[in-house]
Amino acid sequence: MTTRIEHDTMGEIAVPSQRHWGAQTQRSLENFKIGGERQPKEIITAFAYLKEACARANEACGKLTAAQADAVAQSCAEIREGRWDEEFPLVVWQTGSGTQTNMNVNEVIAHLAADRGVQLHPNDHVNASQSSNDTFPSVLHIAAALAVEQAVLPAAERLADAFAKLEAAWPNLIRIGRTHLQDATPLRFAQEVSGWRELVAAPCRMLRLAQNELCRLAIGGTAVGTGLNAPKGYDAMVCQRLREMTGLPFVPDENKFHALTSKDALVFSHGALKALAANLMKIANDIRWEASGPRCGMGELHIPENEPGSSIMPGKVNPTQCEAVTMAAVQVLGNDTAIGVAASQGNFQLNVFLPVAAYNFLQSARLLGDVCDSFRVHCVEGIVPDEERMQRNLHNSLMLVTCLTPKIGYESAAQCAKKALHDGTTLKEAVLALGLLTGEEFDETVKPEKMV
Repeated sequence: MTTRIEHDTMGEIAVPSQRHWGAQTQRSLENFKIGGERQPKEIITAFAYLKEACARANEACGKLTAAQADAVAQSCAEIREGRWDEEFPLVVWQTGSGTQTNMNVNEVIAHLAADRGVQLHPNDHVNASQSSNDTFPSVLHIAAALAVEQAVLPAAERLADAFAKLEAAWPNLIRIGRTHLQDATPLRFAQEVSGWRELVAAPCRMLRLAQNELCRLAIGGTAVGTGLNAPKGYDAMVCQRLREMTGLPFVPDENKFHALTSKDALVFSHGALKALAANLMKIANDIRWEASGPRCGMGELHIPENEPGSSIMPGKVNPTQCEAVTMAAVQVLGNDTAIGVAASQGNFQLNVFLPVAAYNFLQSARLLGDVCDSFRVHCVEGIVPDEERMQRNLHNSLMLVTCLTPKIGYESAAQCAKKALHDGTTLKEAVLALGLLTGEEFDETVKPEKMV
């Protein structure tokens, strides 16, 4: 491998000749050989949005020429397109402010500009009016807001729509309810599915609410929140440009001392991701329980058979999509703990747990977006209820006795249920044996369709 010599304030260092990064990136590569988890691509994309917006604001303020700003903007556009992904090799486990990733982006932009004949200094030009202390927190919010808007919400809303179609397809099918894993009173299958639909829709509303807070940015705060070296009005110009580029309502955080030290908006938004994960866990568990069997389980739902379920038991098919959902949910719940702890660790004028917070948030968003689509396509859209099994379980349930309570009282109704269970008879036979109602009165009273 051939190298070239780059320098920074620490001195000279050899850098691979074919790479567009500089000395600070190389030092980070050599000093943080930890884990291997690279900075998420979403963070680099967000940096490419922010650096272009900053360049245009600096141009308007007279700190960059039009040619310099154009060179930054062109490089950033190419980075967003993914043309230079291999130029961003740094791992998550680096300085907690993300300084080295900020400089990685600055160095790559400067070298790409040099390839076009425009000389830019990574600090003096690309990083003008900025500090890692306000860029990385801003990028974290930009990346999170884009991930929610582009990955999570569309996929979750498609899943909610799939449940709405399942709900509409079976408006009159009645099934037995279950509470505490025991038989309960009846409900319509569509009513149960409507609950699943809302379990997806409600966290989407929470995520949209949280977007307002994520769209408040630290940019303009520079090193400690005072805005040192940033022109007046610079933060508003940056956010205006970001709104134009992304379509999201980014605004400057009015209190930069808050913006640099607190990750409360990230905690708030990830709380909604956690709510979605928790609800998906519940839905997936419901579906796999109700599809259990095929002969020795509940067997009230048929789900798609996508692949063999066992390497030893021929013909076995498992609820694999449900299992994928539950595993993704577990990961998101764990990520929420990491983000909460990271957010609690701000000291004085800065939080230095930003890369790990970014990594976990973006993994959660990626997982939830992917799993909502996979679950929808490979499971939910293929669900078919077993009407015969549902009807058999419905009429075999002792909890139909609940509708007798107004006629014979709670204690007599309980006596009927216990007798039927003990004797192995139907509820009707128990009621008649106890002489509490006539057969005609029982048939008139115990009608599941009147109980839903």
